[in-house]
Amino acid sequence: MAGGPSTPALVVAAARAGAMGYVAGGYKAPAALRDEVAQVRAAGVDVFGANLFVPGQATTGAARRGLEAYVASLQAEVAELAGRGVELELGRASWDDDDFDAKVEVLLDGPGPPPIVTFTFGCPARRVIDELQARGAMVGITVTTPDEVDRAVAGGADCLVVQGAEAGAHRGSFTNEVDDGPDADLSLADLLEAARSRCSLPLLAAGGIATPAHVAALAALPTGGGGPAQLVVGTAFLRSDESGAHRLYKDALGSDRFARLPPEEATVVTRAFSGRRARALANGFARAHPHAPAAYPEVNNLTRPMRAAASARGDTEAMSLYAGVGFRHALARPAGEIVEHLVSGLTR
Repeated sequence: MAGGPSTPALVVAAARAGAMGYVAGGYKAPAALRDEVAQVRAAGVDVFGANLFVPGQATTGAARRGLEAYVASLQAEVAELAGRGVELELGRASWDDDDFDAKVEVLLDGPGPPPIVTFTFGCPARRVIDELQARGAMVGITVTTPDEVDRAVAGGADCLVVQGAEAGAHRGSFTNEVDDGPDADLSLADLLEAARSRCSLPLLAAGGIATPAHVAALAALPTGGGGPAQLVVGTAFLRSDESGAHRLYKDALGSDRFARLPPEEATVVTRAFSGRRARALANGFARAHPHAPAAYPEVNNLTRPMRAAASARGDTEAMSLYAGVGFRHALARPAGEIVEHLVSGLTR
């Protein structure tokens, strides 16, 4: 859970409860990633993972024109809010590579990478995968379609993070196309079935896993060959004591404001905040911008100051409240208790 919710404390608490946490490298400076990995190891935790975002290409062509129109529309909104006494600013709609190469070097330096390193938004260069594997790390690639399964296997992955459409936050798609293909929103069950039929790699199942029943049902699936080696849970830990999510974010997840909406309306897949498809609580900003452009990370950099200002003034209608479809089941408890709760339905 990049952007703040994942913390060293959460990784450590999960490990002590028998689960494996991930240091989220996305949006962090390389020095911050190095520090968080060091904190986890200093706490005596050796079994953990790290996740990095694979950079894409700068937005060009028609998508660039769409980005420029979006910038203009948000500038108009900022001007209107200023007239009502709400001072905001926009960021610069710029491209960056999230310091990808430097972060890979951080994981390779010193004692070496954690036991597993996963990648989101694509398959990194074979050189990167080979270097991590040579240092003893298992490399996982996030996949969201059957085609991406094939590409990740061909790219040298050791395992696949199979992300169903139920998942919160960004879809880990290899591309950020304006027109999504027919397989763009496969459920976790359907994508797992497709992945099992196409490869024999271990599968890490992700998307909408938030209750003991979810865990028990997925654990009962066939595990031979390409079955799920792990269940990857995110939203269920957003309200945990160790989560770094903003207090208002945590409160929104447990509020009646969204819980009383029909399940199909409570969350929305939107590009409004970042320019990439992401599942979030259906607040005012997400609903107001259903046609935001496919321009990542430009839109993410553009809206960052607005989102920060919304958090500062307590306006959850303009915050990026990323959440999966199971958000209603997220518990405000210590992470260790949440782990125990989630596995409570398993046969011991």
